[in-house]
Amino acid sequence: MARIILFSFLFFISSMAHSQELNCVVDVNSRQVDGSERTMFDEMQRQIFELVNGRKWTSDEFQTHERIDCSILINLTERISATEFKGNIQVQASRPVFNSEYKTPLMNIRDEDFTIRFNQFEPLIYNENAYGSELATILGYYVYMILGYDYDSYSFEGGTKYFQQALQIVNFAQASSQTGWKAFEDQRNRYWLVENALSARFKPLRKLYYDYHIKGFDVMQQDMAKARRQITASLKSLRPIHDVAPSSYNLQALFNAKLQELLNLYEEATPQEKTEISELLIIIDPGNSNKYDKLRK
Repeated sequence: MARIILFSFLFFISSMAHSQELNCVVDVNSRQVDGSERTMFDEMQRQIFELVNGRKWTSDEFQTHERIDCSILINLTERISATEFKGNIQVQASRPVFNSEYKTPLMNIRDEDFTIRFNQFEPLIYNENAYGSELATILGYYVYMILGYDYDSYSFEGGTKYFQQALQIVNFAQASSQTGWKAFEDQRNRYWLVENALSARFKPLRKLYYDYHIKGFDVMQQDMAKARRQITASLKSLRPIHDVAPSSYNLQALFNAKLQELLNLYEEATPQEKTEISELLIIIDPGNSNKYDKLRK
């Protein structure tokens, strides 16, 4: 019997390493919750980890080294009842740069619309055909957003079917009593993040994810100057989005992920390039204008 159990465990680990898509670090921070039982939140963290990393989310096969590096940080700030909690969730993802040890950030989103129920004695189950628990639904949504951004960075609009899956989750979640899912609630929520991703007016942003990574960072080892020019061109293509949807949630999400990378990239650029890119970024990402302004000094 022991051999059978060991074999089954090794088979599960082996199949997981050669099929699942995500390599996700999960952290549940409950320090701000009064009277919190550590075992409950350890169990929450374990179940989230197993759901995100252990479930098959696509029909593609991933080798171990191909799995997408990402992280989910849940910060619980208030206990509403014995099994209901309020807080925020931060989701980050990155992908490797060709011929380099560097990993470029793809997304960095902090979601404040996070009120969930969790019972440590009940399994955390994601239902792909209906709205289930709030926690599992939010996790499923962000897994598909991670996949969408990742696939977009390798092929033009390659992430469409995953964004569509995230949109389907949003449609199911219209039945939720919690915020974050509905168009009228806010311009910066889960509804608008995926709605905009699939909108025709945001196509330049979808193309940027491809050009920036495949034609920019992935060829940087061969020709730094050429790669930087391509990245500049891809960023210029975002100006029409800013003109029709200034300070949109999707542009904000992009620059939340790419800010430090852009500052590092253009630090070694020519004075002319620094002036050109800083003037552009001050317009399309005004929230960080003081940082871009320093590029010219």
